[in-house]
Amino acid sequence: MRILVVDDQEAILGGTVGPLKQQYPDAEVLTAQNGNGALERVNRGNLDLLIMDLSMPQEPGGTASTDVGVSTLRQVMEKNKALNIVVHSVDPMPLVRVRPAIDSHEGGFTVVAKAMSLTEFLTRVDWALQGLNHTPREIRTGIEVRQEWLDVLHLAFNEALTDKAIADRMNVSERTVRNYWSKMQDALEVYPESGKNIRVQTGKRAREEGLID
Repeated sequence: MRILVVDDQEAILGGTVGPLKQQYPDAEVLTAQNGNGALERVNRGNLDLLIMDLSMPQEPGGTASTDVGVSTLRQVMEKNKALNIVVHSVDPMPLVRVRPAIDSHEGGFTVVAKAMSLTEFLTRVDWALQGLNHTPREIRTGIEVRQEWLDVLHLAFNEALTDKAIADRMNVSERTVRNYWSKMQDALEVYPESGKNIRVQTGKRAREEGLID
């Protein structure tokens, strides 16, 4: 597994890389400290996970800015639809600028504030690697429901179809169906909990919101 960590602060890099190597001892953890460096490494391919701050300089010695981080993230998502991403930032609000890109992204996408604990950080990393989504409520404006999500809910809970059967019915890939589930669960604020079935929880929340009978 290859993980790229992007942050312009040496202390943050050190505090991030160490725990990642401990959590994933077989992983190769790479680093970059500016937008150009991040894009260069991402464009080489073969990455399983990108962990990045939203404030960084464009090039070595430059001034860190959120505009650079947001622009870098947008470019990464445009060319790497399935890359798993964790945004590790002091302020996640600038993500509203790339909300459409986040909504259409097919890989895992989670957000963790730098003030959160190491345990919370590693949990969000694990969720991203599983292809799950977790975005702050602040960048969402209520539950935004897409027709594709409603179709998946109907086929899963009213017709009891598997993901493969749903994919065949909707004429999309099984991966796309899993992506619909992940985006829908994030919108409904349904996330993995020990001992609980996330699909059952999703159905329960969907019924509470009136999305299915």
